[in-house]
Amino acid sequence: MTASTASTTPAVDIDEGRPFVVGVGGTLRADSSTERALRHCLAAVERQGGSTALFCGEDINLPMYNPYDATRTPQAVALVEALRRADAVVIGSPGYHGGISGMVKNALDYIEDLRGDPTVYLDNKPWGCITCAYGWQAAVGTLGQLRAIGHALRAWPTPLGVAINSAEKIWDSEGGLTDEAVGGQLEVLATQVLTFAPAGGARA
Repeated sequence: MTASTASTTPAVDIDEGRPFVVGVGGTLRADSSTERALRHCLAAVERQGGSTALFCGEDINLPMYNPYDATRTPQAVALVEALRRADAVVIGSPGYHGGISGMVKNALDYIEDLRGDPTVYLDNKPWGCITCAYGWQAAVGTLGQLRAIGHALRAWPTPLGVAINSAEKIWDSEGGLTDEAVGGQLEVLATQVLTFAPAGGARA
């Protein structure tokens, strides 16, 4: 888990004076395109006044969610607690075979642990979506799935969702974003998440 660009698993330090935005996603490949896009969006959130935490890679390589087993790993506890306290959420998934990855879906299934909270699931919280796939069909199709999942979790998907075609030249050799259009979309997504955060759910 990365809180304000530091990588750890313990509890997240939250600045109560700023909207707290949690990013979740990526792949088991370090510095994947999806992780890069999430980091870029969360960096924009911080520039615009928010505080952030990122759960990606091994942070969400969790046991298969089992609602009948209350045992939780430290990584699962940290993820659920961050989502419980979030003012907004940004989800990033690769497009695998036309849909979201199993690892990201499994991580999102842990939100079921919030069903008994005063704020059920992610009720009224902004929900930003980012997808990356090698081709537009999978990228756009996966984006639609993430938006539908957000609705199911009672969140508010932002008007803009960002679908990224990884077949195009998006990143340089060092992982820097070179596509101005994608960069602009990720900035707008950060703005929308923060704009709707005050109207989103209060922290549980």
